[in-house]
Amino acid sequence: MSPDQILDALDPDQREVALALTGPVCVLAGAGTGKTRALTHRIAYGVRTGVYAPTSVLAVTFTARAAGEMRTRLRALGVPGVQARTFHAAALRQLGYFWPKIVGGAPPRVMEHKGQVIAEAARRLDLSVDRVAVRDLASEVEWSKVSMIPADEYGRAIAALRREPPAGYDAHVVSRLISVYEDVKNERGQIDFEDVLMYLGDILASHGAVADEVRRQYRRFVVDEYQDVSPLQQFVLDQWLGGRQELCVVGDPSQTIYSFTGATPRHLLDFAKTRPGATVIKLVRDYRSTPQVVGLANALLATRRHAGFEGLELRAQRPAGPPVAFDVYEDDEAEAAAIAAAAARLIASGVRPSEIAVLYRTNGQSETFEQAFADRGVGYLVRGGERFFQRPEVREAILLLRGAARAVAEDPVPTAVREVLASVGWAEEPPSARGAARERWESLRALVSLADEIAARPDATMALLVAELDERAAAQHAPTIEGVTLASLHAAKGLEWDAVFLAGLSEGLLPISLAETPDAIAEEKRLLYVGITRAREHLTLSYARSRAPGGRATRKRSRFLDGLWPAATPGRGRSTADLGDADPAVVDALVEWRTQVAAEIDRPAFTVLSDTSLEAVARARPRTPAELLKVPGIGQVKAQTYGPTLLEVLRRSDAKN
Repeated sequence: MSPDQILDALDPDQREVALALTGPVCVLAGAGTGKTRALTHRIAYGVRTGVYAPTSVLAVTFTARAAGEMRTRLRALGVPGVQARTFHAAALRQLGYFWPKIVGGAPPRVMEHKGQVIAEAARRLDLSVDRVAVRDLASEVEWSKVSMIPADEYGRAIAALRREPPAGYDAHVVSRLISVYEDVKNERGQIDFEDVLMYLGDILASHGAVADEVRRQYRRFVVDEYQDVSPLQQFVLDQWLGGRQELCVVGDPSQTIYSFTGATPRHLLDFAKTRPGATVIKLVRDYRSTPQVVGLANALLATRRHAGFEGLELRAQRPAGPPVAFDVYEDDEAEAAAIAAAAARLIASGVRPSEIAVLYRTNGQSETFEQAFADRGVGYLVRGGERFFQRPEVREAILLLRGAARAVAEDPVPTAVREVLASVGWAEEPPSARGAARERWESLRALVSLADEIAARPDATMALLVAELDERAAAQHAPTIEGVTLASLHAAKGLEWDAVFLAGLSEGLLPISLAETPDAIAEEKRLLYVGITRAREHLTLSYARSRAPGGRATRKRSRFLDGLWPAATPGRGRSTADLGDADPAVVDALVEWRTQVAAEIDRPAFTVLSDTSLEAVARARPRTPAELLKVPGIGQVKAQTYGPTLLEVLRRSDAKN
């Protein structure tokens, strides 16, 4: 692809990113605005114009999936030599290379989970811990390390930050546990993922020859999702840079949702201040979502006051789609059953199961949805479970495929793969059984689908498929499994689907009851923003009034939806308790009118007519412009702009009655 062709594939804002090849560059990219496209085309343009050597570029991001996507796109642009990795993968590779030279011997083994070491440290301190406590303490240890807070400074640090230690423990106990955790880990000859970054950063900071070698190799850096960088990751990045300014970062402060893990948007927000002369570019054209989804996302941001920054107002580029749906249910089981039924209808209409997601605030909410989807007979997968490449059936299948790649075969790749996997239980039709048997079949089907994708390449061979699997396994970049995704809002970051159900949007769940400070509440609202912007076309928001069937209906919808939730929710989700004394049929007609008008002018529905004004119109039932002006909330501008069509809606409603 020529340099001109690379630029021609971009919109004006993305093109500006691609042309900003040198010096510090900060890209503020809203959800769905094509940031990965802009970054990869920037790198490709730099290589094609001779400004960059491909091996001199290191692109880092936060998930293996994002890194894999970046590598795939760069390969398609004819730039295969660029390194695109997660922070940890890039650091681990360098640490493994330099450890024998600096420390001697092989580097320590990286432990996948902290649980056993945390439990041993707690035992040495005579602390009684259960599984939940171990998880919470492990998270706190991780936070202290990525925040670069040593054990002896932990107490002062959390007091200054107004951070509470894990429930049931005071700061002194957690401080001691952090110290003992390090002792146990060192005795076992292990390191954790945070050590990978810390050790590499320390080696680069204290060994000039090593730092020079790395800096000669990597001269230009790209950092994706920069709003989520931690102090420890920034420390490593600073060592990589060595005072140079060839850095391009991209991020969105409105999607900062990991501050509890040590991530901070300050590096992104202060980028232009700390790097004078930096180029700042905004991407606001949303290519992912319909105007209806984008309008709701913008409306949510408009109701929020940011601490020190303004959210990006997105501009939808897609044609209008269906209106956002709002549903209220009596209990959690009713909500889950209705969502499973709606997902089944979408699948029957042609939407792929893997293009549907149900998102919720806490992992504990998944059980009800799992049961509902199982009862409905709709396949699903819970995101955040066992890693794909660690599943026994996947490991066995890859061994067999590797053996088949060594043999001389004339069959096309898809045929050969299906024959190999038939020996471990693959069949074209899924098993009737649910549970483990269905999960095993879904794993094998994902391998078959990947083989079909590889077959589209001109150089497709079994060896190429195995090489692709090895690369994906190293990066934990799993292929797509066909099933409805059930995931927490945190796990959904960076993903997108055709249809998204945002469930459990009630006070105590979103915002979660543990969020008590203004900063914590603001982050909960950003979680909802992330959830909304995952949807391409179909979006449904819902909550249940009680937890269990027959329970007291004490739940209230999330405060974040005040002013955004329609006065009445059409269909089975509507609650007459929300309508006051207005005629529900009239309210429904007015809600439908407001939705259509909002779609036509590409604005949030509440800007057409607020819930309060809508209900007032439904109660007053004005018949003339003069009567309309007497309704509270209806002024001259709204009467002139919307009066004729609004009065027509009321006339048609009267005629039906």
